[in-house]
Amino acid sequence: MERGSVTTPFGRRAMTLGMLARQIAAGDIPPKQSVDKWKLFRTVCEAKSEIGVSDRSLAVLNALLSFYPGAELSSENGLVVFPSNTQLSLRTHGMAGTTLRRHLACLVETGLIVRRDSPNGKRYARKSRNGTIGEAFGFDLAPLLARAEEFKVSAAKLAAEKQHLRLVRERLSLCRRDITKLLELSREISPDVDCQDFDSKFHQLIASLPRNAPVGCFEALLDKLAMLRDELTNRLEILLNSQKTATNDHQTGWHKQNSDPDSKFESEPGLGKGEGIGLADDPCQTERATVSSHPPHQRRRGDPPLALNRFIPPTESVECPRRQIPLPAVLQACPQIADYGPSGRVANWKDLMTAAIVVRTMLEVSADAYEDACSVLGYENAAAVMACILERADQINSPGGYLRDLTRRARKQAFSLAPMVSALSQARRVSAPMTS
Repeated sequence: MERGSVTTPFGRRAMTLGMLARQIAAGDIPPKQSVDKWKLFRTVCEAKSEIGVSDRSLAVLNALLSFYPGAELSSENGLVVFPSNTQLSLRTHGMAGTTLRRHLACLVETGLIVRRDSPNGKRYARKSRNGTIGEAFGFDLAPLLARAEEFKVSAAKLAAEKQHLRLVRERLSLCRRDITKLLELSREISPDVDCQDFDSKFHQLIASLPRNAPVGCFEALLDKLAMLRDELTNRLEILLNSQKTATNDHQTGWHKQNSDPDSKFESEPGLGKGEGIGLADDPCQTERATVSSHPPHQRRRGDPPLALNRFIPPTESVECPRRQIPLPAVLQACPQIADYGPSGRVANWKDLMTAAIVVRTMLEVSADAYEDACSVLGYENAAAVMACILERADQINSPGGYLRDLTRRARKQAFSLAPMVSALSQARRVSAPMTS
């Protein structure tokens, strides 16, 4: 250990093992490492909940960074700043001295800065004969430089969790709207049918929704509401098909679906036990699969006809972006994306979307560009595009601009994901014999 790499605190403050460990870690900085101080500060702000600092403490850190000359934090230029409490109070918009000292202690406790106390506890610097600063006493910003990658990973993780929570809440809102509209439609088509069971069950599920809850609670509630929506959709389909049959039976010259006048029912195949698997995470595909899995019923010939004015045709459904490529094909063509997934692997589409957020932050693709791609391509397809961009990161000068260009082409229906994945797969097959 170099002399001066560890400094004990001045006055009554005692030396602790935590302070010693933080000072030693602050000295483990790779040579010639530098980082933009304001970009690093924004990353720390994004990961503040993971680090454990408040916004007032970050305001004090912002003031400390403003005293560092230059825009790049580098160990070659020294990392100690030595402002007085008066100057710090001015740059924190008049923060009181006691509050300022409390937040400085918080920054030291969380390992964002290190105290370098002088023999008399004052903050100052000595200049050498050539005018450069030889030795300084104050606050050392070395931990920020040493933990820069840790802060980036924490910020990317929080951004991925936030986007996943937003996606689940969006699907939950759509499911609630679907159930409400389907209940209204059920009452209009057949007012005599009792919908009280569906209505009470729906309101019980909504009442159990907390205002602030972890993502697991929202996912469990979404699954229950999706099952309720499927049951209601099946019930409406039966009512709709029975009304269509009644219309066909009482229109002269129309084709009858049942050519046998003695038969009373037309067989209806039930839904297989394994059908529908793999569609639960796509609300649009789930609803289409449920509606298309049952053929229409035939009404009994002796039953009275239903009123024709009760039939209300369903509104035209809005097409959701579909997955263009299966997940195994994406992983085979883009194996590098698995390193950024949870626990270093990608097992499903959720893991791929989480890894795409981490890669997006690493490649410095703006959040607006990625959100625009998700709105045009869909979340799964946008994540697959990020995996392809990662494979060709050494050949792409601006990943953000490239993603925006692909989004613009996709909006004009001039871009398809399949050729991109196929080209990467072909390139891997060609390079495999050469590497072996």
